Amino acid sequence: EGRKARIFTTQREHGALPKAPGGPRHPPPAMEGEESASTYSEASKIHYEKSWLHRHCSSLLQRDRQAQKAGQLFSGLLAMNVVFLGSAFLSSMIFNRVTITLGDVWIFLCILKVLSLCWVMYYLLGTTRKPHAVLYRDIHAGPVWVQVSLVMFGAFSLLLNVFHIGYIISHIQCKSYLEILFPCIDILFLTLQTYLLWHHSKDCIQVQHNLTRCGLMLTIATNLLLWLLAVTNDSLHKEIDSQTQNLGLLNEPCNETISCVCPNTTACEIFQRGYILLYPFNTEYCLICCTMLYVMWKNVGRRISHHHTPHIKPKFKLRGVIFGPLLGTAAVIIGICVFVVYQIQATGSAANRGVFLMYYSYYVVLLPMMSVGALVGTIIHSLEARELDTLKNPTRSLDVILLMGAALGQIGMSYFSIVAIVATNPQDLLNSLILAYSVILIIQHITQNIFIIEGIHRQPWVANTDADFPLEIRQEIRKLSQAYIQTYNDLNWKRKALKEISFFLILCNIILWIMPTFGAHPVFENGLEKSFYGYSTWFAIVNFGLPLGVFYRMHSVGGLLEVYVSA
Repeated sequence: EGRKARIFTTQREHGALPKAPGGPRHPPPAMEGEESASTYSEASKIHYEKSWLHRHCSSLLQRDRQAQKAGQLFSGLLAMNVVFLGSAFLSSMIFNRVTITLGDVWIFLCILKVLSLCWVMYYLLGTTRKPHAVLYRDIHAGPVWVQVSLVMFGAFSLLLNVFHIGYIISHIQCKSYLEILFPCIDILFLTLQTYLLWHHSKDCIQVQHNLTRCGLMLTIATNLLLWLLAVTNDSLHKEIDSQTQNLGLLNEPCNETISCVCPNTTACEIFQRGYILLYPFNTEYCLICCTMLYVMWKNVGRRISHHHTPHIKPKFKLRGVIFGPLLGTAAVIIGICVFVVYQIQATGSAANRGVFLMYYSYYVVLLPMMSVGALVGTIIHSLEARELDTLKNPTRSLDVILLMGAALGQIGMSYFSIVAIVATNPQDLLNSLILAYSVILIIQHITQNIFIIEGIHRQPWVANTDADFPLEIRQEIRKLSQAYIQTYNDLNWKRKALKEISFFLILCNIILWIMPTFGAHPVFENGLEKSFYGYSTWFAIVNFGLPLGVFYRMHSVGGLLEVYVSA
């Protein structure tokens, strides 16, 4: 009888017997530990892709998991090869500018953008419109702060391309028309990609798994290469500026050669300065897109049970928060003053030693306050009664990885600075400040990471949990809630303290993001590490660490916002 049953099942799978109408008789197996019986009615309508793995796996559960792993593997290999090829182009342009020019890199990136655009348009017009394509949506993916950052940095990136086009047109007599093609394609790419991530970042697509994974990985690879190009070009601008200052030459932004003179000097200077100034926003935009696309890639084929979806979402409120905003606002105002003075004096022909003392003194005062706040917040987390959120969450896992990875940039630069100072002259006042700054910066990154990671893994505290229940149940819940509040009223100070600390750290990270983003780079301009390691070596170290440090501050703001809201 068992042998007959197996023959009957095999014949039905290969089409020898008609299948029962309405899909499989039993619900599909669980994926990622989130499938339940409540989702069977919708999941039974999904037609999963077949592959060679289905002929070698005995159970449906093993087939689906193996197919998912194979799709992620092949799409990941595609992205890896594209990134390596693009990195080879960029490296060749840097080390051999005669054979591989910036125009060659632009052509390669334009091809990648066009391919990514084709997939994005197909996803928007084809994949998402198929029956049962998007049955589930990940509520954790694409939070509000990420979407606002996406639109803001995307708008600045569009403005960057406008300045780029204006600069090329102002020098059209000595530039090729093909140079206008790259920013024009970039504008179209930015627009469609921003629309995709704004409306579909929460999608758990259930059709065309392999094609969607490959399209997402191709788009991720394109954004990574655009980020590398932006970092490289920004670094070249810094190198040119620093060499010009060292030689004591005047900066002539509008004259690239003697024969290529901008007819309108003022407009030319505005276009070039705006183009250089907006570069950091483009780098942040590319990194944000990579993170959101990665979460979409992880959610391909994912099925989420409805009982895991919370009915009440915490909202951002400023009620009861006083000291955190006051201290944070004071830190921002003082930081802006320090930044303005630094930009005026340190970027001149002769840098003033006093401006470096002022800059590092500001950091030496602010960073310990941030470290103490994060440490106190971590202790409060350990005293809380809130339970840990142990559900699988690709967005939260990626946040932790990005926090730990992006912190390596500033931590690595700090250790290089410590070695250089200790080996030369640590008794000097400026060197002592830089040494203290480097040590405290490492401590601040570690304590803040622990505080954020502890906070985003906590269940959100919600005061009103009876909004979705009938009247009788709500009355009973109110009685229990009153008794609970009277018994555990002492927990209020913990929630208030967490909100105060989170808000203070949010404002501090914002000002620490603004200062290096808009050109304050004392680690390269003070001359200490540059003279110890050599110009090229220290330039490469700064080129690696600064972009990661800028991204870390911005990403920390998002994590701290989640900690503030959940408290």
